[in-house]
Amino acid sequence: MPTTLVTGAAGFIGMSVAAALLARGDRVIGIDSLNDYYDPALKHARLAQLRAAFGDRFAFHRLDFADPGELTAALKGQDFERIVHLGAQAGVRYSVERPEVYGQANLVGHLNLLELARARRVEHLVYASSSSIYGGNAAVPFCVEDRVDRPLSLYAATKRANELMSESYAHLFRLPQTGLRFFTVYGPWGRPDMMMWIFTGKILRGEPIPVFNQGRMERDFTFIDDIVAGVLAAHDRAPADDGKAKSGGSVGPHALYNLGNHRCEPLGRVIALLEQAIGRRAVREDLPIQPGDVVRTFADIDSATRDLGYCPTTTIDDGVPRFVAWFREWADR
Repeated sequence: MPTTLVTGAAGFIGMSVAAALLARGDRVIGIDSLNDYYDPALKHARLAQLRAAFGDRFAFHRLDFADPGELTAALKGQDFERIVHLGAQAGVRYSVERPEVYGQANLVGHLNLLELARARRVEHLVYASSSSIYGGNAAVPFCVEDRVDRPLSLYAATKRANELMSESYAHLFRLPQTGLRFFTVYGPWGRPDMMMWIFTGKILRGEPIPVFNQGRMERDFTFIDDIVAGVLAAHDRAPADDGKAKSGGSVGPHALYNLGNHRCEPLGRVIALLEQAIGRRAVREDLPIQPGDVVRTFADIDSATRDLGYCPTTTIDDGVPRFVAWFREWADR
């Protein structure tokens, strides 16, 4: 059966992508360092879900892919045709506090995965980029052809560096790759450091929610099911090495796509939907904008729709209640 190596398999998107690959009959080799950036109990619970549902078709290795020796040793003798590289040090604000962590995980780690893909001659490497790379771009929606050389955070800079590293490997070694710029992903099994999780927990407990920039923020919120559909569509469609320009501009076998909901939601509206789903008014604490934050994100998904058949179906009105229902179950476990 087809086998895919999934990095960050204990993470939010990684676990969800692994589950979707396994559900359709593929085999998955997952790797993750299970670090303590947020509570590892959530990561262990995600892995338990995968093991319980899919048994030995899901193999897992705890390792740091920024260590090339550890990566090579763990995967020796194991075959896989494709890689979905979703592991990274996430978080815009944390990159201000711990920049060295981002250099190791996101730069050295990405290089190690490129070298692994080259050595194994994989059919396709799909990797996670981020909407953060668009920085303070004023023109919306954000298009993959936009200039992205003014990142507002080190996290964004590392993600743009990943795209440039991948372009060089596509050119030098004809390694087929697809980079996916994710836009504010939320949903069941999400990350505790993200706004949707933080606000839901605080509203349920009657605590003030931190509203940055006095709420003058807009985000393209994308439900996890739509992100997974986009990742699998990319996974199954390696860009051709035909000399023709791909989405993002490369003439090598390297494409870039936005995966978003193509809707720009004001923060106030999302808070109102959370209040409605929870059944309690939020107590707001207005704060200035944080270093590295951007005011607005909005994805142009035309090329992803054209090339991958990507078509998000979950609106924020439907997605917020689904997340809140899952969160209540998790909190009551």
